[in-house]
Amino acid sequence: MSEASASHAADRRELTAAQRNAVAELLRVSPVADELGRLFLAAGHELHLVGGSVRDALLGRLGEDLDFCTDAHPDQTLRIIRGWAESVWETGREFGTIGCQRDGLRLEITTFRAEAYDQVSRNPIVEYGTSLEEDLKRRDFTINAMAVSVPDHRFTDPHGGLADLAAKIIRTPGTPEQSFRDDPLRMLRAARFTAQLRFAVHPDVRDAMARMAADLDRITAERIRDEFTKLLCGADPITGLRLLVDAGLAERFLPELTGLKLTIDEHAQHKDVYEHTLTVVENAMSMEEDGCDFVLRMAALMHDVGKPATKAVGPDGRVSFHHHEVVGARLTKARMKAMRYPKDVTSQVVALVALHLRFYGYGRGEWTDSAVRRYVADAGDLLPRLHKLTRSDCTTRNRRKAAALAADYDALEERIARIAAEEDLARVRPDLDGNAIMELLGVPPGPVVGKAWQYLKELRLERGPLDRDEAEAELLRWAREQGIRD
Repeated sequence: MSEASASHAADRRELTAAQRNAVAELLRVSPVADELGRLFLAAGHELHLVGGSVRDALLGRLGEDLDFCTDAHPDQTLRIIRGWAESVWETGREFGTIGCQRDGLRLEITTFRAEAYDQVSRNPIVEYGTSLEEDLKRRDFTINAMAVSVPDHRFTDPHGGLADLAAKIIRTPGTPEQSFRDDPLRMLRAARFTAQLRFAVHPDVRDAMARMAADLDRITAERIRDEFTKLLCGADPITGLRLLVDAGLAERFLPELTGLKLTIDEHAQHKDVYEHTLTVVENAMSMEEDGCDFVLRMAALMHDVGKPATKAVGPDGRVSFHHHEVVGARLTKARMKAMRYPKDVTSQVVALVALHLRFYGYGRGEWTDSAVRRYVADAGDLLPRLHKLTRSDCTTRNRRKAAALAADYDALEERIARIAAEEDLARVRPDLDGNAIMELLGVPPGPVVGKAWQYLKELRLERGPLDRDEAEAELLRWAREQGIRD
């Protein structure tokens, strides 16, 4: 058998296996899907399982969210499903989508679309289509342009999506230029699918992304944020991140990542800080316990973004990046704000970036118990993530150095555990509360109480727990120095 024939036979076997997976997955949901299909058929309409649902069924990973398309308009769809669906929502009605739930499955039913885009924003000019083929042609990628009709289970694949699925290729139904011109967000979706599915982007698609990267500026920050979050939480975000940088897409919404390619690592252990950063992301992923930890991954991605602005070369030729964690935290906060991330998520990532260097120096024996308390107090609830980020940041190829750093951090964690057991470090608070402070100093609620509380907290961090008499004596001494008491 020739090499070409062998390759064709292997592809055919993969397609057959994919079809078997699809049948097994569709049988799982067919009682609901077929029942719904019969309702549409009785009303004189078509219904097709479509897009990502068919793709995921073929991959053997169909979830509880199913997408359908139909020739019925939204009002007609509502009439068909009322009384059958357990709940109905119309939030996507302006785009022709009606949602409902039945037997634990969430179903979205969208009228055939033949939409165009204004090519200024990504907002579609919604026009209802008249055929399944027309609807599939407008979709983003061939692997999302397949359909299974219900209830008869007829398979429709006009653009070779099944073959592309077997070959693990991301390709557009028409020309990529037209597809991305219609909706530039599709360029980011292509990168996202490389991360989620571990697929490769077709060379024509990659070339179009590089030429049209600036069109991403037409997309809202929120839509970009959502796609980027899915990419970073994918099974292989490194491939997706590389594609973003190589195609020039990252420069449009995350230029700090591209900027890392310009900064050579001071340890000369990596091609540049960019490569080091990708390794840190991989390391952080290996420490996750329950699926994607976006905060940890984002902190790993951003932890060194302050290096380009702080780069300096000393008399000995060595490169340094003093206080890059401070600059990096500021840049991270600004970038995540621009991408419209929630404040609580942003504050957690920023805190990790700011703290990621704090550990270095511990191995020299310079840390007192006070320093350990401050480390724990400053990290707060982020301490487990800070442990993981700090360990992930060790990417040296020097085995002896790597082992020494790991041993130092093991020792720090053991020391934290010991002090925590003795002093309840999870809740480092002053030894006197606000009421006790007001009673002892004879002051009403106000700024003085806050200053006294902060002083006692600093004292607690410095010296550990004090008994009641010691705490009161220290507070009175501080009050006299401040002129609050005689």
